[in-house]
Amino acid sequence: MSKKEVYEQKAESILLPIVASHGFELVDVEYVKEGSNWYLRAYIDKEGGITVDDCEAVSRAFSDKLDEEDFIEEAYIMEVSSPGLGRPLKKEKDYARSMGKELEIRTYRAIQKEKEFYGVLKAYDDNSVTISREDGTEMVFQKADIALIRLAFDF
Repeated sequence: MSKKEVYEQKAESILLPIVASHGFELVDVEYVKEGSNWYLRAYIDKEGGITVDDCEAVSRAFSDKLDEEDFIEEAYIMEVSSPGLGRPLKKEKDYARSMGKELEIRTYRAIQKEKEFYGVLKAYDDNSVTISREDGTEMVFQKADIALIRLAFDF
């Protein structure tokens, strides 16, 4: 397991009880390098959406625990935020929550001369995603071919 994965798993195990104690959901944890800085990011959510105060409460408790555990070697910036409207579907619970909703799917390579698809999520498993398009046709995508999958939203 990579250092990145170890850090993410350890951070998640610290965050889960903190987030649960506030009645929130831990959506994702990521440890990424952007430019010359490392970031440890936690994305939280709740019914009706997350507020700045919610993020602050989790951030304070998480920061205290990180100071106690001190398991990350490099200097990093810790952030707690909402996953936002355009969050990608990553985990099984994301797919389950999105059943029957319209998705946007972008593929790495063109399929029938297209790389962007919209449709209602009809089925999914470990390897594939099935959507029903507006014209009534169904399309099955292999997850390995999907560059991005998220809820579609109109403005």
